[in-house]
Amino acid sequence: MIGIGPGTRVMVATRPVDFRKGPDALAALVSADYGGDAFSGVIYVFRAKRADRIKLIWLDGTGLCLMAKRLEQGGFK
Repeated sequence: MIGIGPGTRVMVATRPVDFRKGPDALAALVSADYGGDAFSGVIYVFRAKRADRIKLIWLDGTGLCLMAKRLEQGGFK
């Protein structure tokens, strides 16, 4: 199991994003639209228009990571 360290920041996008985007495109979106730095160790969370899917990107020290989650029932709130 991989845990996040103490003091790790998590930023959640308030608008849905195009879920065809990969990690590089999401990192570009972080800097262009949100003024952040995807390579700073902050975890960025994005959701699809349908609230049943999310994607997270973060830098783990070796490269940019992408995690995707799709719920079978219900949605993220």
